[in-house]
Amino acid sequence: MHAPGDAYAQARRCLELIEQAIAAFGVGRARVVRTRMFVTDISRWAEYGRAHAEFFGEHRPATTMVEVKGLIDPAMLIEIEADAVC
Repeated sequence: MHAPGDAYAQARRCLELIEQAIAAFGVGRARVVRTRMFVTDISRWAEYGRAHAEFFGEHRPATTMVEVKGLIDPAMLIEIEADAVC
């Protein structure tokens, strides 16, 4: 588990993994048009949001943040899905 208890670091790591995955298709983060953040504690929205805003910079995809009861590993605070246009 990456950075247990650190919402910002976990969000950053999710976004880095998304970037690596889409790079395999020759696509960069500027081609991400939508993200969905599933979080276990929505009161920490600012930490997740800061990581998201820093990662995407001026290019801000449409985004949804939803609080969920839990993720597959209890130490996970966030999971992010992304849609990118190739």
